Amino acid sequence: MTRRTFLAASLAAAAKPPNRWILVHEHILVDFTDAKDYVPNRYDRDDVVRAVLPKLQEIAKLGCVRLHECTPNYLGRDPVLLQRLSRESGIEIWTNTGLYAARQQRHLPDFAFRETAQQLADRWIAEHRNGLEGGVKPRFIKIGVDKGPLDDTSRKIVQAGVLTSKATGLQLCSHTGDGSAALEQLEILRAGGLDPKRFVWVHAQNELDFEIHARMARAGCWVEFDGIGKSTAPWHAQCVRSLAKKGLLNRVLISHDAGWYSPGMPQGGNIRGYDYVYNHFTQELTGSQAQTLLWKNPRTCFQS
Repeated sequence: MTRRTFLAASLAAAAKPPNRWILVHEHILVDFTDAKDYVPNRYDRDDVVRAVLPKLQEIAKLGCVRLHECTPNYLGRDPVLLQRLSRESGIEIWTNTGLYAARQQRHLPDFAFRETAQQLADRWIAEHRNGLEGGVKPRFIKIGVDKGPLDDTSRKIVQAGVLTSKATGLQLCSHTGDGSAALEQLEILRAGGLDPKRFVWVHAQNELDFEIHARMARAGCWVEFDGIGKSTAPWHAQCVRSLAKKGLLNRVLISHDAGWYSPGMPQGGNIRGYDYVYNHFTQELTGSQAQTLLWKNPRTCFQS
């Protein structure tokens, strides 16, 4: 083997994605019906399995061992469906507790407007302690807020997440409209005495200011760049590299925000697969970076 061939082989090996990997933000099914009209399980689980299972089996063959399903309650959370897909695919699938106040709070049930932050937290803590349908326990908290400034209801949802995280140890993951809302949530964490390391800023790629990414990461928060696909990969790569250059790669998470089966649409609509990050986006990374983003950081962040 010539020196040039050896170097080329070494570089190729260094760029390989990890043998085992984790996706921290994906969806199996999402039902965007408003909460006032929401009817659980308005679909045939067998149809969902037929549509989604092949896409899970595909990534299982590539080494994906865990997928975090981030659909909250009142948006199509179905732990029984996830349990079945996990068994049939061989991939561990995590679900969540919490409520989603983004999209102008259309997916919040009536009680979310009436109850206090502590009352909402008590509901979520009970789900963690007692389990959901099928006995499945939520493994993280999923909330959502729109762009800042946050109104009182959105702030209450975040405060409930803080209380739940402190009581359960679960990581608090928040769909966040922009950087100003992320910074507001950081202040709510601090006021509530929650370590920022327990907070995941979801959809951070929607904020164009790299300095806000860095500010949140330096505070200890996890900065998640998701929604990765062919058309967005160059921007996502810039986001990752910006934090890597600042020595903050150990606070970064990546995922597709892909799927998903849409109730009411033929065959569930256009379901996007979960392989792009592994098969394509890792080519934008070194092997060490891929290992950090797809294996080390998810295990550190979610303590497993």
